[in-house]
Amino acid sequence: MAASPDEPAPLSALVQQVSVPHSKFTLDNGLTVLVNEDRKAPVVAFNIYYNVGSKDEPAGKTGFAHLFEHLMFYGSDNVREGIMPYLEKLGATDWNGTTWFDRTNYFQTVPKGALEKVLFMESDRMGYLLGAVDQKRLDMQRSVVQNEKRQGDNEPGGLVEYELLEALFPVGHPYRHSTIGSMADLDAASLADVKQWFIERYGPNNAVVALSGDITEAEARTLMQKYFGAIPRGAVNNPAQAAVPTLAAPKNIVMKDKVATVELQRHWATPGLLAPEFPALDVGAAVLGGLKSSRLDRILVREEKLAVSVSANAQPFHRVGMMEINVKVKPGVDPAVVDKRLDEIVADYLANGPTADEVKRAGTEFVGSKIRGLEKVGDRAGKAPTLAEGQLYAGDSDFYRKQLAAYAALTPDQVRSTMSQWLSRPVVKITLEPGERPPYVESKPVKSTAKADVATPSVKRADPPFTASPPLDFPTVEHATLANGLKVRYAQRAGTPLTSMVLSFDAGFSAETAGQRGLQNMVMSLLDEGAAGMTAQQIAEKAEILGAEISTSGTPDRSRVSLSALTPNLVPSLKLMSDIATRPDFAPVEVERVRTQIVTSIAQAKTSPSGIASRALPALMYGEGHPYGSTAAGDDAAVARFTRDDLLNFQQRWLRPDNAELFVVSDLPFAEMKPILEAQLGGWTAPAVAKGAKQFGAVAPRRSKPRIVLIDRPSSPQTFILGGAITPVDPRGENSAFTAGVDLLGGRAGARINQDLRETKGWSYGAFGYSSPNERAVPFMVQAPVQADRSADSVLALMKQVKDIVSTNPAKPEELSTSVASIVGELPGSFETGSSVLGAMQSNALFGRPDDYQERMASLYGGLQLVGVNSALRASIDPNSIVYVVVGDAAKVRAQLAKAGLKAEEMAVR
Repeated sequence: MAASPDEPAPLSALVQQVSVPHSKFTLDNGLTVLVNEDRKAPVVAFNIYYNVGSKDEPAGKTGFAHLFEHLMFYGSDNVREGIMPYLEKLGATDWNGTTWFDRTNYFQTVPKGALEKVLFMESDRMGYLLGAVDQKRLDMQRSVVQNEKRQGDNEPGGLVEYELLEALFPVGHPYRHSTIGSMADLDAASLADVKQWFIERYGPNNAVVALSGDITEAEARTLMQKYFGAIPRGAVNNPAQAAVPTLAAPKNIVMKDKVATVELQRHWATPGLLAPEFPALDVGAAVLGGLKSSRLDRILVREEKLAVSVSANAQPFHRVGMMEINVKVKPGVDPAVVDKRLDEIVADYLANGPTADEVKRAGTEFVGSKIRGLEKVGDRAGKAPTLAEGQLYAGDSDFYRKQLAAYAALTPDQVRSTMSQWLSRPVVKITLEPGERPPYVESKPVKSTAKADVATPSVKRADPPFTASPPLDFPTVEHATLANGLKVRYAQRAGTPLTSMVLSFDAGFSAETAGQRGLQNMVMSLLDEGAAGMTAQQIAEKAEILGAEISTSGTPDRSRVSLSALTPNLVPSLKLMSDIATRPDFAPVEVERVRTQIVTSIAQAKTSPSGIASRALPALMYGEGHPYGSTAAGDDAAVARFTRDDLLNFQQRWLRPDNAELFVVSDLPFAEMKPILEAQLGGWTAPAVAKGAKQFGAVAPRRSKPRIVLIDRPSSPQTFILGGAITPVDPRGENSAFTAGVDLLGGRAGARINQDLRETKGWSYGAFGYSSPNERAVPFMVQAPVQADRSADSVLALMKQVKDIVSTNPAKPEELSTSVASIVGELPGSFETGSSVLGAMQSNALFGRPDDYQERMASLYGGLQLVGVNSALRASIDPNSIVYVVVGDAAKVRAQLAKAGLKAEEMAVR
């Protein structure tokens, strides 16, 4: 390919490249099936969408659709084990189930050889579920769902949605209550309710199945008839209808919560997904506050510096939609001033509309996002869900094509008139202020009539065998060196017109000294805020018109500039990335703006349960002065005093070609790619200053007993537990035995820790243990958000699980076989996209692994012996060395810990 011109490809040309060829058929029982053949990997995505969601819940049963979704994961007549462990044994990737206002879906991508087992499982829970649903399962999943609700509610701003929906929609409107529901309604759900919900709504004639991947239409017809054909039609479900309401007058709501700064919100009810106005509303919201170059970003954040961040979004549902604007006020600025200015900007926008260039940039962003999503066969935005959603909502599996055409054809006047029509109506204003939220409405104990037995299966069906799938064929990695010495690793991944690359510097926040915590993050945050004479606004606009995504980030060991480019626009996109990475301006005015944003984000992290714990643990594990003893965001006091010279010095010492490596995955052959890379990066030279050198010392000494650190977060309905310890594992060693052991202990839904705290005890929505390797150290971690009244019990349960696996209850043969099956089976689906291949290439480089390491994993893990895994765990994990950070309401948690005999030291939020 010759070097592309600097001008971007026309939006119409990009739209023409988006295509998901497929076939459609319907079984006699009414089940609609869509099939897309995609042979790039030996995997198949299965997505099933049921035409029922929370809008269809009767009064007094809010949250019921979502509660039922949970029950669907806990066995059917002939699959009596939990569905999550069942899928993990098959090597499923991108699997889950979700509920929203309009639909409930279940999805997974599996190796081709596991497809029949998935079809058996999914058909069994569609047609033969109720024999396995009993009071015990209902009570347990009710508890899990209520912990999921607490987890979301516990976040700063977690209660806003409830107030918003009640303000925006009238009494009786199907969209007036949240999908998660109320504690009282969840408490009241009965077994009879569960069974009736299934009977009335889960018939095959109320569902759409989409299959995408290594499968033909003929294969799909045979298999779908075999597994789903005998399921009888269900009742005809008529999902709730809903009109778009208009408020009689504006509403103003003031709420208080654990937020770092005042948030100003605007909300309107608007037309939904199928309305002809929706594309204009979506583009209009993007231009106003969704793009990085948006009106609100430019005026409120960059020019007038009244806000630290803004957003605007058009959220579509089936029947209605919601338009929302959110502005986080800059600390120290009068919110009333920002509130007034926000209204002025919106009024001007509604009167005058967007420019043609703004509309084109927003449309290109939408098309680029769709192309990236369709690189996958499944998950939430891939080929299968795209087809299924179109069929479910519009009765047209090609609906995505009509959407793309509509976005490409939009004019500024269409956007202006549509936005003016719908946003000139009365608005719901929500002001979220720092302060104490009202008392939390908790659940009430439910008197259980649980029984251990379940009903006899109504129909006996044989679980099909697992068929071996082809091994992973990881792309060949080519190596090259540009004229300036920059090393390149390249892999070709055909099929989607995308190029992804990462310029990776051997820096990260471990390159900081003890007094510079946060310097790396501030430098990386400023790279795209002005470079090569371009302003932040100009950079954002150029990236958007190209459909390019350019980002900067930092890990403990590496600092990265990343690019995802539409290949037709590769040359100008790479040129922009090169300018950002090699020619940053660090303009003083931008330095001060970004400084304020970072300090505010740190303040916000100090209000979030996970943020508080994540900031505290590294120093407790490694020691205050260790390079890993912090987080990327760093210390707000240090960030406040960094000078421009500090930023330049870090950039010159660390972000340079002799300290970097370039990783690229593209649909182009390397012979065409190398001249492009050479032209844009080959002339970049290292500065005269000495290259940086990291200073790693000893980690904190190991302890003789676990340490518990309690951090008070008053009025928290949940307690967040995060524990960690450094292991003696060599990051560059062959660690498959250790990795498999940690996986069966805590790395999966079916692992010991999650099974104990979620599935057996019902105290958590999800609890896990995992290793998180860095270049110089491998920590072992545990994490569990738990209901507040079980805080101490949960710490004891975590301690017991970790202690038992290295002493009295070592890993069992069946646990190891499941872990190995999961790790090996996931390989084909794990490297389906260019970005996933790019991540593997970087990991291989960081840990000194061969380029084909991912292809060797099957034999490495397949050859593991139980004795070796248990030996690796005993040698690596010391239960006494773990530090547990417990973030919750100390008034409730302190006494629990003392009663349990757990001595805790208290620490302030840091």
